[in-house]
Amino acid sequence: MIEIATKKDVEPWAQLRAALWPHHSLEHHRAEMGRAYLSESEQAVAFIARNPANETVGFAEATLRHDYVNGCSSSPVLFLEGIYVRPVDRRKGIARLLCNAVADWGKSLGCIEFGSDALLENSASHALHTALGFEETQRVVFFRKPL
Repeated sequence: MIEIATKKDVEPWAQLRAALWPHHSLEHHRAEMGRAYLSESEQAVAFIARNPANETVGFAEATLRHDYVNGCSSSPVLFLEGIYVRPVDRRKGIARLLCNAVADWGKSLGCIEFGSDALLENSASHALHTALGFEETQRVVFFRKPL
């Protein structure tokens, strides 16, 4: 079952976020979820996947990006900010259902392009994106110089 995330989903959702992005604390995840995805903004959405036992097994977060998105030519662009399914629940079509829910949300708001990204070394994410119908548009390395 796929549903839009609500405040009742915060704890299991935060746990899944911490599994995907372990470099941030649970407190950080809760704060970001509240600010970005539970704020009644029409610029962001999160979907939660539940199994038949009503356990939260995955999530997908997306935003509308009005700035330039690499490889895209329209604005706003629906952008997949993160997607995660528990390892034990993978290869069951859950990521596809989550991605389809995100795509339907974006289409309902007039988006004609769906963007995403993955780290260069994350070959599992590359394979998932390809399986979900995304096509690679370019590779980039970011640089930084302190001033």
